[in-house]
Parts: sequence; structure tokens; C-alpha cells
Amino acid sequence: MFRRWTFVMIAVSLLATGAGLAATKTETPEKAEKVDRSQAKRDAIDEMARMTMERLLAESAQAKRLFDKSVGYAVFDNFKVAFLVSGGGGVGEAVDRATRRKTYMKMGTAGIGVGVGGQSYNVVFLFEDQETFRKFVDKGWHADATATAALGSKGSNAEASFSHGLAVYQLTNMGVMAHVDISGTKYWKHGKLNRGIEEPEQRARR
Repeated sequence: MFRRWTFVMIAVSLLATGAGLAATKTETPEKAEKVDRSQAKRDAIDEMARMTMERLLAESAQAKRLFDKSVGYAVFDNFKVAFLVSGGGGVGEAVDRATRRKTYMKMGTAGIGVGVGGQSYNVVFLFEDQETFRKFVDKGWHADATATAALGSKGSNAEASFSHGLAVYQLTNMGVMAHVDISGTKYWKHGKLNRGIEEPEQRARR
């Protein structure tokens, strides 16, 4: 009797283990697909940021001087549609230049507009110090006033400078904008895209 009971228990255990493995195999492809989609989005944001920074630094000598002094930067891609009430959103990334750590972020904007149509543009933030950079990344940021970055409009002798630890640039198909209005825009961490990514130093140890 004891042997028969032991055999039954072993059989039940093996069946349960087999069911668990089957469930794992069923779930794994779906999980892998989600990971692949997230990585594809991160790769697209990385490429957008790389191309935007290359263009900014090539077209603006002042931006290049500030970039060389900066501790980090953030790049966003936005499509803004205006029809009496304007609204838009986008994605981007913030990069710590010392550690090369990337934090993926979102942006959203809404406000009263007077135009009709749409505008695709990129916004670049350069950060003067770690405190300003970390506040932007960790706590998010709300542009509750007009932020202006003076680029080439004051002449070649004008000295580029940060304002409250920030320099802000806007790039459109018309070029680098000398006056940037990002009032009403919020920036915050992207929850999904920051899950499960390794630190640069962790990748380097592999």
C-alpha cells in the first residue's frame, strides 16, 4: 500500500512539473516578443537622438561649445498638431555623459493654439550641472514658462550660456530655432522602456 501511494505521488509530481514546463514554454514567446518590441523602440530612440545631436552640433557652433561644457543632454522627438487647441507628445532619452547611462523618457504638451496644421520637431536639452540633470530625469520637469535659447541670432561674437542650468534648442525642417517656446510641456520617465535595461558598466563586464 505504501509503495502504491508513493508511486501515485511521484506520478502526480511529474505531471505537475510537465504542466509547469508547458506553461513556461507557452508564456516565453509572448514575453520575448514584448522584450523585442521594447528593444526595437529603444533602438529607434537611440538612432533619433544620435542623428539629432549630430545635426545640432554641426549646425550650431554655440551649441557645440555648450555641449562640451555640459554634464548631460536629453533629446526628444515630437509631433505637435494645432487646431485652435494644440496638443502633442513624444519620446526621447536623457544621457549622462560621464557614465553613458541612458534614461528613456516621455513628453506631453497641451495649450491654446492659433494655428492649423502639424509640426514635427526635435527638442534638445543641455545640462550645466548634475543637480539640474538629475532633477530633470528623476523627478520630471514641467516647462511652465517660455524657455529661450539664443543661438546665432546675436552674431558670431555672442557667447552661448546656460539659463538656470539649462540650454534648450529646437530643430525643425527649417533649421535650428533661435527662440524655443516649450511652455506647457511636461517631461517624465518612460516606465516600460526603462525596465530590465543594463547599466553601461554591467554590459562592459560581459
